[in-house]
Amino acid sequence: MQPYYVPVGDEVEIFRAAYDQRIPVLLKGPTGCGKTRFCEYMAWQIAAQRQIDPVDELVTVTCHDDMTAADLVGRYLLSGEGTTWLDGPLTRAVRSGAICYLDEVVEARKDTTVVLHSLTDHRRILPIERLGATLEAHPDFLLVVSYNPGYQATVKDLKPSTRQRFLALEFGYPAPDVEAEIIAHESGLDAEASLQLAFLAQRLRNLDDADLIDGPGTRLLVHAGQLMRAGVAPLRACDAALVDAVTDDPDIQEAVRGVTTAVYAA
Repeated sequence: MQPYYVPVGDEVEIFRAAYDQRIPVLLKGPTGCGKTRFCEYMAWQIAAQRQIDPVDELVTVTCHDDMTAADLVGRYLLSGEGTTWLDGPLTRAVRSGAICYLDEVVEARKDTTVVLHSLTDHRRILPIERLGATLEAHPDFLLVVSYNPGYQATVKDLKPSTRQRFLALEFGYPAPDVEAEIIAHESGLDAEASLQLAFLAQRLRNLDDADLIDGPGTRLLVHAGQLMRAGVAPLRACDAALVDAVTDDPDIQEAVRGVTTAVYAA
């Protein structure tokens, strides 16, 4: 099935133009705002255009600080018959012409992200040192990366030498009516209750502006909606899916709970 995504601007058109020109794309925005879903949606669209299975169009890698270049490119594996080369996810995408999506790319070690440089300029090549070979990217290959600029410390920001190789699309949380539509579709909650959850999110994100919490992403609102649809009382659903999910600080939890109670008592 086609992934569900509601455009909030011209991001679909810009991504499509970037893909047509094979310009690497950087998606940036807060947690839970739809970056990964957007990438899945665009990969599905492009797979339909290429007439291939959508599963083969997108290779997703969740980056972390222990990830090495070998995790992306590949490595030799030992077996009873000797050594066998195994392509990493980036190499598989480069060979097949898939979209390679590196989620939270700044979590990876900086010496790891250096391997992306030759893929994100006019060369479009991937040097594989352990094979002593250089792989030319398939004409349909595209690199997409994402990160949350509000969450990352300065020491984990993208270096200019990496950042300036990408076209950037900035994501934020959708307007309440659009977010309510998303909540209703993803959770099965009715329209009125979904709109109330979207309104609650706007109020809680004011606490984010005051640096008390990271505002709840749409994903958490969908979780709350799913609990409500399953019969859980609204306040209890919000307590589990929002209050306890956004912070462990008892004082801030009470502040968040107070906002939630005010919205549902109105």
